[in-house]
Amino acid sequence: MNKTAWIFSYKLKKGVMEEHFLELTQKLHDEIISKARGFISWEHYLQGDIWTDFVLWETEEDANNATTIGKGKKVTNDFYACIQMNTCRALISRRIKKY
Repeated sequence: MNKTAWIFSYKLKKGVMEEHFLELTQKLHDEIISKARGFISWEHYLQGDIWTDFVLWETEEDANNATTIGKGKKVTNDFYACIQMNTCRALISRRIKKY
């Protein structure tokens, strides 16, 4: 089976400090995402004020199942409260080939 990635790009809300956001991300990672079946890794990238996250999963099924694991939890709500949701773009893409 091919690995699958969540690929998200977004901007933070005005006034959200990068350090605070990274603390919330770490908490979400530790409490929810890293415990999900098939989780491999989560990486942040930043260009200007646009963040891009790559969250890698063992399978497409794992990636799809994990989309709702944090729903309704405080740690998830705190994370998303930092993001300008109208700037958020998301893909779930399975890897075809690695060079």
